[in-house]
Amino acid sequence: MMTEVWTAQKWQDLETAYLNKRQGIRVNLVLKRLLDLAIASLGILILLPVLALIALAVRLSSPGPILFRQQRLGKLTKPFEIYKFRTMIDGAIHQGAGINTFKGDPRVTAIGRFLREYHLDELPQLFNVLRGEMSLVGPRPLLIQCLPTYTDEQKQRFLVYPGVTAWEAVQGGLFNTLEKRLTLDVWYVNNWNVWLDLVILFRTIPVVFTKEGAYPKDDVSVKLNR
Repeated sequence: MMTEVWTAQKWQDLETAYLNKRQGIRVNLVLKRLLDLAIASLGILILLPVLALIALAVRLSSPGPILFRQQRLGKLTKPFEIYKFRTMIDGAIHQGAGINTFKGDPRVTAIGRFLREYHLDELPQLFNVLRGEMSLVGPRPLLIQCLPTYTDEQKQRFLVYPGVTAWEAVQGGLFNTLEKRLTLDVWYVNNWNVWLDLVILFRTIPVVFTKEGAYPKDDVSVKLNR
């Protein structure tokens, strides 16, 4: 089902209404940005050797670039280029299942499988955070071509910056249906504050180590976002 494409003015009006509705949100937005800058900067410094080792492993594992770059929808649907470590063979989107991926996908490289399972392929997004294109916590950035399929309610997820981790990611992630994930995104947008972000960040740690939500349950294919 295709829905109305909103104009830039309508998005601005919706953002203004959203900010006016949420008492104290402007202070929380400043704190959120400061938290993003502090944790992302510290994370990059601490993880620099790890990032270098992963980059080398990706380079040696298969021909192709180290980073996977793709246009995604940002705040107010403004497109931006997301960074991830490449986990699939170069040009994978033009082979096999195309934009879909699944557990056991032969296009995923050996090192890519490990990176996906522990969500290490997402680490370069810390640079997206520093650039002001993403936040540490927020709805996960989605593919541009999917925008016309979202309902007016689901489009509320674009009132905030997309995140490296998300409320839906610590509530089952890809084990949930797309509709459920979008519902959780909208709940986050309407209820978030800095304290909730901190809770989500801490709850992300066991999700990473238990490899939860790396692939959809029962191997149901999902939109390629790696």
